Amino acid sequence: MAEIKVPVLGESVSEATVAKWLKKEGDAVAADETIVELETDKVTLEVNAPTAGVISRIIAKEGSNVGVGAILGEIGAGSAANDTKNAPKADPIAPPPAAPVPPVAVQSAPTPDSSNGPAANKMMADNNINPADVAGTGRDGRITKGDVINHMEGGSPAPVKQSPPPQPAAAPHVPRQVGPREERVKMTRLRQSIAKRLKEAQNTAAMLTTFNEVDMTNVMAMRNDYKDAFEKKYKVKLGFMSFFVKAAVNALKEFPAVNAEIDGDDIIYKNYYDLGVAVSTPQGLVVPVVKDCDSKNMAQIEKDIAEMGGRAKDGKLTIEEMKGGTFTITNGGIFGSMLSTPILNTPQVAILGMHNIVQRPVVMPNGEIKARPIMYVAMSYDHRIIDGKEAVSFLVRIKQAIEDPQRLVLEI
Repeated sequence: MAEIKVPVLGESVSEATVAKWLKKEGDAVAADETIVELETDKVTLEVNAPTAGVISRIIAKEGSNVGVGAILGEIGAGSAANDTKNAPKADPIAPPPAAPVPPVAVQSAPTPDSSNGPAANKMMADNNINPADVAGTGRDGRITKGDVINHMEGGSPAPVKQSPPPQPAAAPHVPRQVGPREERVKMTRLRQSIAKRLKEAQNTAAMLTTFNEVDMTNVMAMRNDYKDAFEKKYKVKLGFMSFFVKAAVNALKEFPAVNAEIDGDDIIYKNYYDLGVAVSTPQGLVVPVVKDCDSKNMAQIEKDIAEMGGRAKDGKLTIEEMKGGTFTITNGGIFGSMLSTPILNTPQVAILGMHNIVQRPVVMPNGEIKARPIMYVAMSYDHRIIDGKEAVSFLVRIKQAIEDPQRLVLEI
C-alpha cells in the first residue's frame, strides 16, 4: 500500500483545499498519473500517484482543508476496479485542534545587564537601586551612569508604563439567511487571498492615482509594419504589452523609488526589474512575473507573457512564477475599460494600468483637430515613498516612450 500525501506547497503556504479528485475509489492508476488537484491561496497544484495500483481509499474529501504531509488517500496493489469496493471508509479528516492561547506575559522589572553599561550596573548594584525605578535616557531606553546619578540626587522616577485598554473582540460573523432565489457558494482560496491582499493594500498604503493619455498612433503603425516579420522570426505575436514593459523598465531606472519597497522604517531599492503582468483567469486574478525584463528583448518578453498567461488560465502556474515582482502592469483595456484606479500589488509601491484605445479628437500643434487613437493610462502609487512629482514624471516617461517608440531602442 502507498499513501497519497500533500506535497510541499511552497514558501509561507501551509494548507490547501482538496479541489477535485480526478480518480475515484477502485480506479486503476499509473505511476506519476495526476489523481487529485489541490487549491492554495496562490495556485492550483496537481498531486500525482506515487506508484501504480488501485485507489483503495479516499480519505480527504473534496472541500477538505489539508496540511503539508497530510494523507489524502491510499493506493493498493492490483489493477481491478473493484478490489476494495467494500473496504471500510475512513472517517473525514478532523480539523486540527485549536492552538492554545498563550498566556499573557507579565513583564518583570528590568535587572542590571550589560545593555545598560558596566558603570551604570555597578553603581546601581553598589547602592541597592532597582533598575525599574531609574528613568533611562540612553538609546532604546537604556540606563546610563548619568541616569543613576540623577536618580540618586532625587531626579524624576522612571515613568510607569500603562497597558493599553483592552480592545473589544470582533463580533463573530453570523451567516445571513439565504433567500429562495439566492445561492451560497464558498469563496475559493484564491479569491479569499485576492480579497485579503487588496484590502491589505488599501489599509496600509497611502495610495494615490495619477492619470495621463497616450497617443498610440506611432506604436500602432510600428506594430502594423513589423508584426508579420516579427511573428515569422520569433514565432510569437507582437502585442502592446512588450512596448509598455520596456517603457516601464526605462522609467524605473530613472525613478528607482517606484521600483522599491518599504520595510518598516527602511526603503529597499531593487536593482533588478521583475515585472508582474496581471492575468484574468476563471479562478480569479493572478500576476505571473516576467523576470529580468531589462535584459530581455521584446520577443522574449512576449513569449514569457504568452506562455505564463496560458498556464495561468489552465491553473498550472507555480508559486515561484508569482514571487518577487518589483512593479506590476494590468490591462483592463482588453475588457473595454476606459479608465480605472488599479490597487497596489503589495509589497510593491506602484502599478500601471492600461486601458482601451479609442479614437478621440486631438488638437495638433498647428491647431488642426484630428482623430487619434488614444489610451488613458493610470498609475497608482504609495505616497509614503513616491512623491507626486516622481509619479507624474514616471507616467510622462511612459507616455513619451510609447508615443515615440524609437526611445525604446535607444533606452531614453
